[in-house]
Amino acid sequence: MVATQIAPKLKLPLDLNSKGFANNKYEYYTWMREESPVFHGKISFVDVYVISRYDDCVSFLKDPRFVRNRATATGGGRLPIPLPKSVELMAQSMITEDEPNHRRLRNLVHQAFTGHSLEKMSARIEELTNDLLDQAEAKSRTEGAVDLKEAYALPIPITVIQEMVGVDDEDMPRFEDGLSALKDGFSGLALLRTFFWDMPRLSKFVRKLIERKRSNPKDDILTKLIQAEDEGQKLSEDELVAMIFLLIIAGYETTVQLITNGTLTLLQHPDQLEKLRANPDLIDSAVEEILRYSGPVHRTKPGYALKDLTLHGVTIPKGATVMPFLGAANRDPAVFENPDVFDIERFPNKHLGFGSGIHACLGAPLARMETKIALTNLLKRNPNLRLAVDPSELELQARPGWHIYSSLPVVLG
Repeated sequence: MVATQIAPKLKLPLDLNSKGFANNKYEYYTWMREESPVFHGKISFVDVYVISRYDDCVSFLKDPRFVRNRATATGGGRLPIPLPKSVELMAQSMITEDEPNHRRLRNLVHQAFTGHSLEKMSARIEELTNDLLDQAEAKSRTEGAVDLKEAYALPIPITVIQEMVGVDDEDMPRFEDGLSALKDGFSGLALLRTFFWDMPRLSKFVRKLIERKRSNPKDDILTKLIQAEDEGQKLSEDELVAMIFLLIIAGYETTVQLITNGTLTLLQHPDQLEKLRANPDLIDSAVEEILRYSGPVHRTKPGYALKDLTLHGVTIPKGATVMPFLGAANRDPAVFENPDVFDIERFPNKHLGFGSGIHACLGAPLARMETKIALTNLLKRNPNLRLAVDPSELELQARPGWHIYSSLPVVLG
């Protein structure tokens, strides 16, 4: 089968960075799985081998012949070009480490993400979502519509991360500047400003915050990370900074988009929305199906081949960058019956929305909890919730490996 037989609007050669790919990614995923299950292309300026079939993605995530630390595979640096230390720290976080250092870091971090911590956050998220809905509903009544992403999905994880890290209200403007840089500054010309200005400033801010927490411990995640100890080992200051960066990127970006995508997906499938309204207990399986069908994260961090490997007739050279596209795997008909159908009662649902293997997302329980509470309260309070624009007017961002809408205008009520 060729791409034009799947959808005439698809264009080859495939450009992973293009707007056309972003807008038609699921059609392209079908072509990749069937015609090019190991696709050699570029993401930004980096050569990558993209894996798209479910079984291949799962195997990759558990295959010791691929490592996350680029230096191990290439003998060079962790990054292909020299960059400021604050950027290098992102390349040294837990999700870019291999065993045994990965296990050491994960064990230390896991001590901060206890069941008690999540239970405490649950009540806070309930309160927060209702406060935000009070404001958003009032704005919708006076202005006719509101951007749900900006007014609701975005402030939830921002506030959660603020309280988890223990950032005081007076420091929030600087912290939010750093959040915005990490959220929006990794494409185009903004990349240079992010690397050489925003991230060093955020790193300096986080180091001062760590210093304050050491001398004045509080009941927050950052204090727990500082105090965590495993077999006599603690996180170094650089590891603490890297962990905060990871918390911001993984815990913030993913949750914002998951709430946004979940709301849109339900609105685009009114039969499933009504089923959920009639039986709110389906929220757990609904969130899992959102993660499979329209989850925001469509790829993992890259892995690197330790030796030449051949997959589906394609030779992946030693040291090459390899990336599983989870968004393609989650629509693989070899695993999911009627994969292009959104079904909130789907079972089993072995999606890869939070990855798999040793690098499965540690923050997945928190992201699930935030999304379930946010969607439950939104739907309960707004029986007439609807899109304020035609779906064709919604903009998907051209960020390969992500499924992100720039905004979500809705009418509440």
